[in-house]
Amino acid sequence: MAAPDRLFVALDVESLADAEELLRRLDGVVTGCKIGTQLFTAAGPAAVEMARKRGVRVFLDLKFHDIPNTVAGATREAARLGVFMLNVHSSGGVRMMRAAAEAATKAAQDLAVPRPLVLGVTVLTSLDRRALQAEVGVPASVDAHVLHLADRAREAGLDGCVASPREIGALRLALGPDWVIVTPGIRMSSAGGGSDTPGASPADDQMRVASPRQARDAGADYFVVGRPITAAADPAAAAREILSQLA
Repeated sequence: MAAPDRLFVALDVESLADAEELLRRLDGVVTGCKIGTQLFTAAGPAAVEMARKRGVRVFLDLKFHDIPNTVAGATREAARLGVFMLNVHSSGGVRMMRAAAEAATKAAQDLAVPRPLVLGVTVLTSLDRRALQAEVGVPASVDAHVLHLADRAREAGLDGCVASPREIGALRLALGPDWVIVTPGIRMSSAGGGSDTPGASPADDQMRVASPRQARDAGADYFVVGRPITAAADPAAAAREILSQLA
């Protein structure tokens, strides 16, 4: 897979106009975008339509988490929008995740559209072990809980999972080469980054991060990058620097 096809820029902006301007500045550099709760709340399905009209694949990052019937309905509508991939919270349970996987398959057949990849969100990159245990009430380590949730996602028929760069190696080892791993938490400087992480930027609210090259070498398939690109003075140049590490 070519490096540009592995990178999804996070359109975490306030308006549809801001999102379109960002994609315009990244035209010819980035082929995928992530549309999350901020932009979708502001602009709705029009954000997906805008990106697709520009020839950009969409990762719909709404993290569906509800009863199985509701999640199945939401997944069907996401497939109708023509998104490339979408996600659900793995903590919603196997029945909920299975409903999403089955809905994606049926929607693709009924609507004659490509079936979107359905991913399970494991542990948010903003959580560390202390928060996972003290605030969420999960006594396991982050790595163990990520592996547990990913295994349940595979049992439910999902295509892959979303996890921080720190868990990629263990996931790849446990779930094999066909399991799709999407990772946020990409920063141009990270703990232990060394000389391959120029252009230092803070981790912000991400607790478990890595450089693009580190995440690539660990075995991730797709990379979601927000502020290192969107907050840069020259987003296209920042994206090219990241792509150079993914090549």
